[in-house]
Amino acid sequence: MTIQTEPISPAPGTRLGIRLDGIALALGGTMLFEDLELHLLGGLTTCLLGPSGVGKSSLLRLLAGLGPTPTAGSLSCDDGRPLAGRTAYMDQRDLLLPWLSGHDNVTLGARLRGETPDRARADELLARVGLGDRHQDRPATLSGGMRQRLALARTLMEDRPIVLMDEPFSSLDVLTRLLLQDLAAELLAERTVLLVTHDPMEALRLGHRIFVMSGSPALLGAPLEPAGAPPRDAAQVSRSDAYRDLLARLGVGGSP
Repeated sequence: MTIQTEPISPAPGTRLGIRLDGIALALGGTMLFEDLELHLLGGLTTCLLGPSGVGKSSLLRLLAGLGPTPTAGSLSCDDGRPLAGRTAYMDQRDLLLPWLSGHDNVTLGARLRGETPDRARADELLARVGLGDRHQDRPATLSGGMRQRLALARTLMEDRPIVLMDEPFSSLDVLTRLLLQDLAAELLAERTVLLVTHDPMEALRLGHRIFVMSGSPALLGAPLEPAGAPPRDAAQVSRSDAYRDLLARLGVGGSP
């Protein structure tokens, strides 16, 4: 198995930034956000951490157009065009259809939209994630790591400038998680990525900017911007001042 890790570059001019200004959002009678401000810088990976239930996944769904409409505030792209149709979403669950082959899972989005799938591009992406020789296999025959690589290929197949990721590697063993983090960092380079994670190490390996969400209604602290380019070495991250800083922001320990 060979994994090719050159980035899958989006179309020119699509390092797209997003601004959320004064966002208010209620869910089930609870005010999740009241005056939320966030700028996702184009072409960079932003990581978002915080306690369960604080609103991280709700923010992803809002950006993906899957959640309730904000009651106040504005959401805009840096180029002035609407956000709708410009995001791809990758969940903690692989969300693969078990009766379809790997190739058919990767091309599912195009077929659901009534488009003719670009089968050559699907073949290229499957090769990039190391599944070129397993393209006809159904998900049940693949390991957890392979299934998430297949889900990553499907996400890239959508060819959107913005990629939203909700703890996509959290269910994997440590070694597979590190390998998938490396793969995602390489293949998603140059896209605008928002990654929700509970893992400070993952955030520090992959993020150009890291935010901690806390409170009710939730707010975001100042961003942490680790030195060096992702994916960062895990051993070096574990000994870094940035790691201690992030743990302190999460209330785990260390000094701010």
